[in-house]
Amino acid sequence: MSPTGRRGRRSGRWAAEAVTVAVAAVVAFPLYWMVLTALKPEAEVISADPRPWTLAPTFDSFVRALTVQSFGRYLLNSVVVAVAVVLLSLLLSFLAATALTRFRFRSRTTLLVMLLVVQMVPVEALTIPLFFVMQSVRDVAPVFGLNHLGSLVLVHLAFSLPFAIWMLRGFVAAVPVELEEAATLDGASRFRFLWQVLFPLVAPGLVATSVLSFIHAWNDFLFAKTFIISAAENQTLPLALQVFVKPDQNDWGAIMAGSTLMTIPVLVFFVLVQRRLVAGLAGAVKS
Repeated sequence: MSPTGRRGRRSGRWAAEAVTVAVAAVVAFPLYWMVLTALKPEAEVISADPRPWTLAPTFDSFVRALTVQSFGRYLLNSVVVAVAVVLLSLLLSFLAATALTRFRFRSRTTLLVMLLVVQMVPVEALTIPLFFVMQSVRDVAPVFGLNHLGSLVLVHLAFSLPFAIWMLRGFVAAVPVELEEAATLDGASRFRFLWQVLFPLVAPGLVATSVLSFIHAWNDFLFAKTFIISAAENQTLPLALQVFVKPDQNDWGAIMAGSTLMTIPVLVFFVLVQRRLVAGLAGAVKS
């Protein structure tokens, strides 16, 4: 390659890196401002001349957020809902993706199209119909009705499963059929092949879908506000931030502190599964 070509290639790489850094800075700025507001004294938070720094950081906002009545209960409810959604979505999406990929049956194509169509429907458009569904479910299975955490688990599963199934189809299809035939010849049952061979091979895809399911369930406010009407003991963590929303003046420091605390579990979960998540997203792009 000529020197001119090398310089052009190097300049293009630098330009791409500069654009990447700029985009990352734009994406990270709201998070920086959230943490900064949580650490600012109250006088600086309500100041008419906001500054992108503080010389007197304080944890008073975090103290107010952590001392909200039943904060621990709200946290536990959020953990229960998010973990239940992740585990159930992993199990059901894995089985459904395997069935849609490995088996040929009537209406298979129709089901695949329906999975795509469901993802196109706005969440807001289904909130009211789902409210009446949960109201009816309460008479049959109270644990999945209104004012129960089961209603949140059920609704989040309904929204996370279509994407998870569609994404896992590519991972299941990438596993050669010959591998299953070889396992069968070695005496492995279909159940054993499913959990001891296929499941570990599609683990990156399962991790990628679990992260998305966890974030969706953990940060949910709309469904929690809609389905948990009067049972304060079953409210989740996002609803706890309503305590700091007041008619006269909102406590933005406490709101940002609570939001920062809510972000920490997501970051921890992301760090724990980071490697498999990258592999899963890369596999999804290839498929």
